[in-house]
Amino acid sequence: MKGLGVSHSTDEFEVAAEMSHDGTLAPACARRIQEVLDSAGFVVIPGILSSSEADEALALVRAAIDDPARTSAGFASETDSLYRRRDFCPMASSPEVIELSATLCQRLQEVLKEYCGRSRSVLEISTLTSYLGSSHQYVHRDPYGALCMFVAVDEVTAEQGGTVFVPRTHMYGGAEMQFDGKGYLLMELFRRACNWKILRHNLAKLWRIRQTGQPKLSPGEFRDRVFSRKMDAHQPNLARFLLGKTYQFNILMLNPVALWQMFRYRRIIDESFSMVQTVPAKGTVILYRSDVLHAGPDNNSERPRYIFSMSIARDIMHPGQWEYGYAPHSTLRAHPLSLGDLLDMKPKARERSAREARVLERG
Repeated sequence: MKGLGVSHSTDEFEVAAEMSHDGTLAPACARRIQEVLDSAGFVVIPGILSSSEADEALALVRAAIDDPARTSAGFASETDSLYRRRDFCPMASSPEVIELSATLCQRLQEVLKEYCGRSRSVLEISTLTSYLGSSHQYVHRDPYGALCMFVAVDEVTAEQGGTVFVPRTHMYGGAEMQFDGKGYLLMELFRRACNWKILRHNLAKLWRIRQTGQPKLSPGEFRDRVFSRKMDAHQPNLARFLLGKTYQFNILMLNPVALWQMFRYRRIIDESFSMVQTVPAKGTVILYRSDVLHAGPDNNSERPRYIFSMSIARDIMHPGQWEYGYAPHSTLRAHPLSLGDLLDMKPKARERSAREARVLERG
């Protein structure tokens, strides 16, 4: 297999926002977004939020992170969260957060309604923040059945670790019939090959950090990230990797049959799949199907990477699956929202609903 070969060109997957007089996407623009999302499994939409709106959203993200009563979601990497290399933080249903969520859904409604019914649940509203020294996530899929939204509330650079996607690896009906019925097999072989390189990348990076002391590691951090037996799906944890207990990637996934298949199909894999890193400008929204292969790269910048995130169910979702991959704030659990709720909210209605959620949070 060749190197990761990550491309930074997203022109093929970008559709600039064109708005109608009512503040929603123009029909032709919405159709183009749907075409790219259907084809690639993700789409990059610059210009959904203005600079001032993005600034307001960034202030909400920072307030959620700075809240001493906040909760953390560990599914990105429990160890990264423990040592504050990442901060995946569910956001409370405050008036401002609901207002922002409703604004985004209303502007994107011509696309969202094509994939999510009005009754479908808002699975989570959160901030995804990464800091200097974080690990590169393994290439993975989120739990099936959701449409996810990343909002760049600040400029994102490649050095900060914009999300990487593998175009055309989403699991639409009949996707496995590609490549003479080997579609899913080849996707999985590509994923394993990428994750082997990501494992080596993370280990080399941690060793370099340990040798140079930059950035400074906390006491016990090197051990926990490399040798700990604690559960963590995205760390380069050699103990769990060798024991076959890191479910995103472990030694059992490099068994002789898999290695032979990687060699046998290497040409078609190299020609058919590649990784694309998104570097979204401030105010950009990325929509993606939860079943497309993707990963959060490591942040190699002194600047944190801030992302506002929301996930909406495309179908009914079993509570176990919901808990497995999403982390709704307690206020969202107590006061659930559907896509229709957000689409129907007027400014006063949004404020009233958010006020009710805040009362529930305090109570």
